[in-house]
Amino acid sequence: MIPKTTKETIVLDDGREIILETGKLAKQAHGSVVVRMGDAMLLATVVSNYESSPVDFLPLTIDYREKFAAAGRYPGGFFKREARPSNDEILVMRLVDRVLRPLFPSDYHAETQVMIQLMSHDDNVMPDALAGLAASAAIQLSDIPFEYPISEVRVARINDEFIINPSREQMEQADMDIMVGASVDSVAMVEGEMNECSEEEMAEAIKFAHEAIKKQCEAQIRLAEAVGKKATREYEQEREDEAIEKKVFEAAYNKCYEVAKMGTGKHERSEAFSKIKEEVQELFSEEELEENGDLVSKYFKKTYKEAVRKLVLTEGLRLDGRKTTEVRPIWCEVDYLPSTHGSAIFTRGETQALATVTLGTSREANIIDSPTLQGEETFYLHYNFPPFSTGEARPLRGTSRREIGHGNLAQRALKGMIPEDCPYTVRVVSEVLESNGSSSMATVCSGTMALMDAGIQLKKPVSGIAMGLISDGENYAVLSDILGDEDHLGDMDFKVTGTADGITACQMDIKIKGLSYEILVSALKQAREGRLHILDKLVETISEPRESVKAHAPKIITTTIPQDYIGALIGPGGKVIQELQKETDTTIVINEVDEQGVVEILGTNQDGIDKVLKKIESLLFKPEVGSVYEVKVIKILDFGAVVEFVDAPGNEVLLHVSELDWKRTENVTDVVNLGDVIDVKYFGTDPRTKKEKVSRKALLPKPEGYVSKPRRDHNSKNNRGRDNRNRDRK
Repeated sequence: MIPKTTKETIVLDDGREIILETGKLAKQAHGSVVVRMGDAMLLATVVSNYESSPVDFLPLTIDYREKFAAAGRYPGGFFKREARPSNDEILVMRLVDRVLRPLFPSDYHAETQVMIQLMSHDDNVMPDALAGLAASAAIQLSDIPFEYPISEVRVARINDEFIINPSREQMEQADMDIMVGASVDSVAMVEGEMNECSEEEMAEAIKFAHEAIKKQCEAQIRLAEAVGKKATREYEQEREDEAIEKKVFEAAYNKCYEVAKMGTGKHERSEAFSKIKEEVQELFSEEELEENGDLVSKYFKKTYKEAVRKLVLTEGLRLDGRKTTEVRPIWCEVDYLPSTHGSAIFTRGETQALATVTLGTSREANIIDSPTLQGEETFYLHYNFPPFSTGEARPLRGTSRREIGHGNLAQRALKGMIPEDCPYTVRVVSEVLESNGSSSMATVCSGTMALMDAGIQLKKPVSGIAMGLISDGENYAVLSDILGDEDHLGDMDFKVTGTADGITACQMDIKIKGLSYEILVSALKQAREGRLHILDKLVETISEPRESVKAHAPKIITTTIPQDYIGALIGPGGKVIQELQKETDTTIVINEVDEQGVVEILGTNQDGIDKVLKKIESLLFKPEVGSVYEVKVIKILDFGAVVEFVDAPGNEVLLHVSELDWKRTENVTDVVNLGDVIDVKYFGTDPRTKKEKVSRKALLPKPEGYVSKPRRDHNSKNNRGRDNRNRDRK
């Protein structure tokens, strides 16, 4: 029996359709939906346990996977099946998580899992833009408590026009690429990259995205109503106790306010707040703490948060004593590590990042092989966040999703400033050595300086800043260069990177409803002032890229050869290129592009690079008829000498004994000897012998009275008769 399905259609402004379908697949999940756009189809499911987890937070897992079968492809690798998620899949998971997580009730702690799978791929559809819609629609079809539907869209700007969910081909012409997550009422998340756009242009893009999202949210509501919206499940809610809350507030608020006002460092503040908490706990008996210790801790956090926010809004002061627009002290240094190709330290307050740059050939490019995208990156950035950076000791379990996300943001901030003609594959690695507020922005700053130190000719330097917002509904304060604590207690945190001329990347998480675009633009403009202040500090340290790479760094020269010559340069079994690399201490990479061979020569020794270029020149050497060339005698034969063109080693030709001199030459060594360098004239290919001909005697004056022998005509009647008689004798 074919199951009954329910569908809802969303029509985009350009006529394309997104179809939501439920009732056919994954019916044992608590909510499931198929989202289709063109031939792209995503299946989203959600399941949430009915028992609460013992942890004091929501154990939410967002999983996004692209199946290779969806694109009719096999997974790479030995096992031929999908394994760990790719970086791109992890980035999509983070985008969806950041919008969904705040909309579950704060006291809902049941294990919840949202799974989104690409089941069918369409080259004209970028499926990551549909993942948020799919996840929210699945939740709307369940009985899981959730505040209201959301969706996410991609906005691109092409020829000054905004487009919702463009194709990958369209994205190649875009100068803006942002993902926006929102509900009908409020924008919740923004992340993307831009080509030095203004704050107003960015706000316009967000507005445009929000209008499209409203339609998608309304479609989810219609779909849920069509199938019969389930009643929200009952769940065990957190205990509350007004008496305990009042007691904690009265004992702690003023003390927290005074400590916050002292403007001390991270560790001093932490100790002071811990002492206040201990004093509060002493107001309760052991029996009361055993029964309600969790409530005391919860209300203390709430009180601490309220005190810090009030200090900012009423007095304009922050935890470390700064004003709202003030950036922490900065110091920078370049060329710190002697053996790297480029390095820089950026320290801002209690946040420090050490960046290194490594230069290589196209062989070191980052290969991307996913169901929806194949290609390579010649600029990429890796971000490492070790536990000691926050004074912690914890297990190392590989690269975290947070590290992948922060590294991606920094990479997007910088990649547009790498010149198109940069011959290198460039890898930047950021080691976060201290962290108390936006190590990703410190990575952008240290990465900029390290690239300039390495001799990469950046178009413009890039800086970044993390901002915060605190609002009580009537008043608000925008905080420049936020601390880690301010990140947690604020209503919006956003990171903005850019040059002196505009924004290159951003990441925003907005925690309050109905944030006005006026406040958003105001916050972005304050961020610009902070960015420019930080940029000045970078330029003071290194004002422009070094003219060339360092002496110990590899130099790279790129040249092209005709496709027919690639085999000659490689040699049988790679013999020629391997010997050449060994002899010159270089790395040689050959790629076929547009029916040509693109040769990359990488080496630290310029003499070695020059030898390789000389070899390539010799391969491409084509002597011109009538021209005179210098040659070296490399072999003596009975009937002539083998000579090599001095300017094109490896190119040899026979100098016949008859072309040595005008007079008869009995022995070749009477005229030339091994190692002699002489001039010859090039006559091209002899039509009779089909061999190249050069002559020494053509450059000598013809002796007086010299009579050349008549050329023998093999086709004359007499010659044919003589040839026949000779054949008869045989």
